[in-house]
Amino acid sequence: MSQKVLLTSKEVNIILHRLACQLIEKHLDFSETLLVGIQPRGTYLAQRLKSILENQYHINSIALGYLDITFYRDDFRRTQKPLEANTTKIDFLVEDKKVIFIDDVLYTGRSVRSALTAIQSFGRPSEIELLVLIDRRFSRHLPIQPDYRGRQVDAINNEKVVVKWEEQDGEDGVYLVTN
Repeated sequence: MSQKVLLTSKEVNIILHRLACQLIEKHLDFSETLLVGIQPRGTYLAQRLKSILENQYHINSIALGYLDITFYRDDFRRTQKPLEANTTKIDFLVEDKKVIFIDDVLYTGRSVRSALTAIQSFGRPSEIELLVLIDRRFSRHLPIQPDYRGRQVDAINNEKVVVKWEEQDGEDGVYLVTN
């Protein structure tokens, strides 16, 4: 197994600030916008962006939720191991709001499709956007593209993109791992 560094901690930080600025350009004060991290790994990115928006750009009262898509996936019955669901925490109204789905890696698009179905349980958003740290361009199974992307990566089938977060893994970084 080999591992190649795609993004260092410093590069991840720069990209997070750029993504925050892009969100501000489109959503200004976030009064009609909700951030929703897709469980499990999108929550770290969502928390980081919320922190940057509040602490660096002084935007107050940003709504942040977490959406578990485990049982909305079209492939959840195709595995032998028992599934462990994550926590959904959406304690705000979604109806007629702009929702930004946040995930670490966009790969096949199936997680996003699942999130689109799952969010309907909380109301009908006026608009849904997608923000990802890494966009694996040539591996889509569904016609889903991000509105905001940190970095595009061209990875072939036996390569995996691994995102590490300080809060979970003790470091920030993005790696291309080959089996």
